[in-house]
Amino acid sequence: MSQMGIFRQQPFMLFTPSADYNVSRQVRDNLNLAHGVVMKRLYRIVTITAPLIVLVLQSAGAADTPSKQIAARTELYQIQTLTLSDQQFLKGDTGGKPVTITGQLRIAQGSGRLPVVVLQHGSGGYAANIDVWSRELNELGISTFALDNFTGRGLAEVNTNQALLGRLNFILDDYRALEVLASHPRVDPKRIVLMGFSRGGQAALYASLKRFNRLWNKSGVEFAAYVPLYPDCMTTYVTDTEIADRPIRIFGGTLDDYDPISVCKAYVRRLRTAGHDVEVTEYPNASHAFDNPLLPQSAIVLAKAETVRNCKIREEPEGLLINAETGQPFTYKDACVAHDPHVGYDPAADQAVKTSVKEFLRSVFKLR
Repeated sequence: MSQMGIFRQQPFMLFTPSADYNVSRQVRDNLNLAHGVVMKRLYRIVTITAPLIVLVLQSAGAADTPSKQIAARTELYQIQTLTLSDQQFLKGDTGGKPVTITGQLRIAQGSGRLPVVVLQHGSGGYAANIDVWSRELNELGISTFALDNFTGRGLAEVNTNQALLGRLNFILDDYRALEVLASHPRVDPKRIVLMGFSRGGQAALYASLKRFNRLWNKSGVEFAAYVPLYPDCMTTYVTDTEIADRPIRIFGGTLDDYDPISVCKAYVRRLRTAGHDVEVTEYPNASHAFDNPLLPQSAIVLAKAETVRNCKIREEPEGLLINAETGQPFTYKDACVAHDPHVGYDPAADQAVKTSVKEFLRSVFKLR
């Protein structure tokens, strides 16, 4: 039996004068009157509930419409790279340890070759903000390529021991990611932006150096723009004002005691003096990692985390990082290295930075 066959229509019956009904005239009148009342009430119920039924159906239809935050396709890539010391990186020494890292490509809904933002995590690894940014950017029709630079190296985090991985390794990893994207049939190689956070923000900032591109970028293309969030700007590199002719937008918080925004502002002034398109946006109430919604809104201590906020690090001569105060090679055992910086979520700054970054990317990618 079909599903519809289970239900049988039961018609309403009017009582009319007939020999088939052995009832008095008064009984018939009362029954017909009662039937009329029932029908009027039923009509009112149908009239009132009909718009509600339509509303429910419309809501159900809306729920069936795919959200633009849902990737049309997700692909995982193994990326061949190297683990290098900072000195090896600065000198172009390719004798590092071969390693494989992973990248998650979320292809946004749309057709043809799409713009992509490479998302580079920080010292804490692939955190919640990476996932949030991926979805927010996918909604704009922008694909994302989120890197995991730690798992393939046997690391979970380096907050508490920054010496576990040279800070410049991420730049090489980002260039290797660019190689993967440059040949992808769904990626527009002229519209790839690098965006990073904290240690990853440092990579997103200094990956713009022409010298580093010459040494390590073998992709045949350049990033279209650079978007560092709360980056470490404590190191001065040789020829660090000679950067790619691409825009850079830096975002950070005034209360950040992990990677002080004030030092980045000084670097930005040098870059602007050199004629580059660089801007810094500062949020007065924001701490480090202010865009991570899983952190408490009242900033907390990141116990035992190492910060170079009190250090002045300089590349001198080329290839060697010096503690400017001691004149000796920099190490994380130096007295200037501090501990226990703060991290915290700032909803207002988070909303503001998302608005600014999206507006910037719409311009760079020439989105409608």
